[in-house]
Amino acid sequence: MDPLRICFIGTYPPTRCGLATFTQSLMEATAPAKSGRTAGVIRVLESPEPPRRHEVAAEWLFGDAGSRARSLLAMRAFDVAVLQHEYGIYPGTDGEDVVGFMRDAPIPIIVVLHTVLSDPTPHQWRVLERVMGLAETVVVPTRAARSRLLSVHDVSPERVQVIPHGAVANIGPSSDRRPEPTILTWGLIGPGKGLEYGIEALSFLRDLDPAPTYVIAGETHPKVLARHGEGYRDGLMKQAVDLGVADQVVFEDRYLDGSSLRSLARAADVILLPYESRQQICSGVLVEAVSAGKPVIATAFPHAVELLATACGIVVPHEDPEAIAGAVRRLCTDEALAASMRHEAATVAARLAWPAVGREYLKLFHRVLEEGRAA
Repeated sequence: MDPLRICFIGTYPPTRCGLATFTQSLMEATAPAKSGRTAGVIRVLESPEPPRRHEVAAEWLFGDAGSRARSLLAMRAFDVAVLQHEYGIYPGTDGEDVVGFMRDAPIPIIVVLHTVLSDPTPHQWRVLERVMGLAETVVVPTRAARSRLLSVHDVSPERVQVIPHGAVANIGPSSDRRPEPTILTWGLIGPGKGLEYGIEALSFLRDLDPAPTYVIAGETHPKVLARHGEGYRDGLMKQAVDLGVADQVVFEDRYLDGSSLRSLARAADVILLPYESRQQICSGVLVEAVSAGKPVIATAFPHAVELLATACGIVVPHEDPEAIAGAVRRLCTDEALAASMRHEAATVAARLAWPAVGREYLKLFHRVLEEGRAA
């Protein structure tokens, strides 16, 4: 039996964000039942947010010195920690309070970077430099992220390892398939997702018979909802009406758990990621789309350019609905092309499955601990 005890630091369900889901999935992949390993979570929260699950060893609340101290004390029950890093999930300007937390931590910390900016502010640059300086090693999910990190920051190449974002294997038949071609985008809804370009693309595809349906699944991002209400979603609905494609756009306006999302993905013909961001070095939705064995159309953000280079999808320019429409047309009218992309996606999916990703992390955990004992 492997007695390794692993601590995970970051957001965690029931918080609804991609990072929280990642933390849970990585924990389940590295410390499944009957593995003999112990896992626990230091859950980071802006304010108290029940319920607290049994695997949560402590909660670190913004501005609460007592919860910070309890979190550091709880870490003593573990051998190694995995800290998920994005600038917005820790207290302080650009999440700078994580630096002091890492400095006071009683066990070695591996940092997983989910955002690597090509042009960080001076303060963001300093925060990440200090975070990496305190980490035993740094993990990034893509080669593009590693290249960018090495070009922007002062970090030794041997301290940066690439381990892909994982996903649940999801290739299989669906009983929910529509008779018409179905395009799917999912995730928390808000500005920057580029959904308006996907909707506009439908207006260039009126001649297709049957016309494709565009399913937009997910609730509005909680922070967007708190600040702006449903203004963005209402604007998308109005756009669809104005373009005469309202009957082709379906909004699944609800929170969808992992099982529901995987079912939607299996029922789709094409998965569209029309994101506006040029910075995104990791997309969990992209990994899950490929793991469903589906052709993907994505804008040219770094993770998409890298992952879809294996010919399991089509990369299009940002903010270009005509290019999106052209890619959809190719996949709807050329079955041989769509079939080859499905086959390639299935091949790639095997190395993205969470068990395979979990094994890579376990190797890293043991290496870090062995190097610490040797030192």
